[in-house]
Amino acid sequence: MLPLVVIEAVAIVLLGLLVSGLLRSHAEILRRLHNLGAGLDPDEQAAVGLPEPRSRRSSSAATDVGGVTVDDEPVQIGVVGAHHPTLLAFLSTGCLTCTGFWTAFGSDRLKVPGGARLVIVTKGGGEESESRLRQLAPPEVPLVRSNQAWEDYSVAVAPYFVYVEGSSGRVLGEGAAQTWDQVKSLLSQAIDDANGQQGEARADLALAQAGIFPGDSSLYPRSGDGHPPGEDRQ
Repeated sequence: MLPLVVIEAVAIVLLGLLVSGLLRSHAEILRRLHNLGAGLDPDEQAAVGLPEPRSRRSSSAATDVGGVTVDDEPVQIGVVGAHHPTLLAFLSTGCLTCTGFWTAFGSDRLKVPGGARLVIVTKGGGEESESRLRQLAPPEVPLVRSNQAWEDYSVAVAPYFVYVEGSSGRVLGEGAAQTWDQVKSLLSQAIDDANGQQGEARADLALAQAGIFPGDSSLYPRSGDGHPPGEDRQ
């Protein structure tokens, strides 16, 4: 009888240690998810000090997006070389902040700045709830399930957006956002930056075709006496 009592006591102690370890591990996972903003409303995200939506003109090379559809059909989205820009929206079925984007993308009145094509990218390989994904997927917006795309674009958290210029195949803007208005602001900044660069490039090309290059004296205005403004006339 005594051996049975001892064995039962040891088993209870070991079970207690196992449960305690699992609870600590679960708490650590929740803490890290909380720090990334998972499961938080926009106001709550601001309260915990998450970074503001950002746009960085990385000009890094983009890649096409390949994977499977909601119905497990192979799909390939041509991003590089497309005749239009593409907005890649990296969303998840388990992200509360993503809910507003799923809803917005299902509206027939949605307008993407710059006339960009919207493509939703989720993770695949069983990392998303397939039943939930079928409920959320907008019928008019292409959706690709692709772990590779998340790696190619170095996406660490959802929702995340990448704006790609098709003709050059370059990433012109990317960043995290909490609302569609913030995404539109991010896109507008990326488009303005791109247009400014293109304008400078066109001006430089026109000058070069006319035989005028950086440092040419004709680029600097002269005063009535033939001297550049500010030049010492003594």
